Amino acid sequence: MVISLFFILPIVSIIREIGYLITSKIFGAKKSKITIGSGPKLFHLSVFEVRKYYFAYSWCSYDSLRNESKLAHIIIYASPILSNLLIALLINGLLAYELLGLPNFWNKFVFYSFYFVLFDALPIYYPDGQPSNGRVIYNLLRYGRKSDFERNDPQIDIKKTDEK
Repeated sequence: MVISLFFILPIVSIIREIGYLITSKIFGAKKSKITIGSGPKLFHLSVFEVRKYYFAYSWCSYDSLRNESKLAHIIIYASPILSNLLIALLINGLLAYELLGLPNFWNKFVFYSFYFVLFDALPIYYPDGQPSNGRVIYNLLRYGRKSDFERNDPQIDIKKTDEK
């Protein structure tokens, strides 16, 4: 349980956020940053900002996109789902062919990756009002608009916005 909480979950979160980072950069994101954790900032390394409770939360942010098309946003919001899915399938395949040691560790890793995929893909609003990536994609496809969530810090000033 401790390994899952302090090691596996943060790595799965980082993989998820790197999916955002890569695709947002492809579509011309300015000042991209991945924040890992919540609470006071511990250090900043390149595009990563690590906070005290690194295992509790993560998100990717950027100032603007060069390409603001609906397709660009669909791809950006699908990228964390796909990045976790692809890594989980790759690891699962390596486990099936017995090419990885520590199968218990990797089985937990695959489990949490699929857990992230499931709850990212469901088109829901979380209790705090934040839309899942699946919900953002659904709104883009169905209504042509993006439901987004603006945040400065998960503990400070959270507000929901709907762009038209």
